[in-house]
Amino acid sequence: MTNVGAQGAVGSELAIRVRGLRKSFGDVRALDGVDLDVAPGTVLGLLGPNGAGKTTVVRVMATLLKPDAGDVCVAGLDAVREATALRKQIGLAGQYAAIDENLTGLENLVMVGRLYGMARARATQRGRELLERFELTDAAGRPAKTYSGGMRRRLDLGAALVAKPPVLFLDEPTTGLDPRSRLDVWKTIEELVAEGTTVLLTTQYLDEADRLADTIAVIDQGRVIANGTPDELKDRVGGERLEVRLSTPGEAPVAARALARMSDEAPLVEGDAVTAGVRKRNGVIVEAVRRLDEAGVEVDDITLRRPTLDDVFLALTGRVAEVTEDDENEEAAA
Repeated sequence: MTNVGAQGAVGSELAIRVRGLRKSFGDVRALDGVDLDVAPGTVLGLLGPNGAGKTTVVRVMATLLKPDAGDVCVAGLDAVREATALRKQIGLAGQYAAIDENLTGLENLVMVGRLYGMARARATQRGRELLERFELTDAAGRPAKTYSGGMRRRLDLGAALVAKPPVLFLDEPTTGLDPRSRLDVWKTIEELVAEGTTVLLTTQYLDEADRLADTIAVIDQGRVIANGTPDELKDRVGGERLEVRLSTPGEAPVAARALARMSDEAPLVEGDAVTAGVRKRNGVIVEAVRRLDEAGVEVDDITLRRPTLDDVFLALTGRVAEVTEDDENEEAAA
């Protein structure tokens, strides 16, 4: 299997190394032999449909679940045999902010610091540093229940960083956030990685993975079905994507038949749009327009673009990425 994040691993110990990871909940096999390598100071994006096993992977690596089989090493520590020591080397932030809403922002961070064994003065100092970093200083004395969704998420990230962990697990950290808050979280993640933090990010926002991840692993039915850099995965889809928007939606099936001979796969019809994978070559748009004209189809717009991670996800899993509030299979099983 190709190593995930291998380009940064030369001459240095892997920040995360997973081999043969298996986990079942009753008759449901959530993980079925997962292998992952993550180099220090990089971001691994873990993608997959709902119920694919992403959250279970994170929980095992974060010592919240014990695996049925396999080896999990994070920050040089075994996630089972050295779980207590490992918890001091990792941070975890999920899609729901794990903060006490009745405490102020500063009190939340001080509480986390104390749980890590910090003296109160040091925990308070660290809390103020993080509040400043996440632009929450003005709200430091307010109860967290008065914070907006974006502010709570930033506070939750701050809590995950109190102990300055070298490895950070982010489980769908921007789910439900508005576009501005998502950008703020992205900026924070990029800054952390620039400082040397290793991040494992689960997400169903493919634009998020495309921007943040150095490498991506796609997991489905408890197995890693593909991995590589975003560009490598896009190249696997092959060719370019011809996108045609029609003046009359009812003509989409006719347009799909007209373009079928240009594609190695059946064109995809969605309303008034037809998408076809085509072999990269000059004159493809001219040929497509000619074929559509011969078929009597009126075109409103036509473009040729490189594959996106959405195309990769669809090609690998047979479905589009859907952002939901929760991963029902994994949550129910756990």
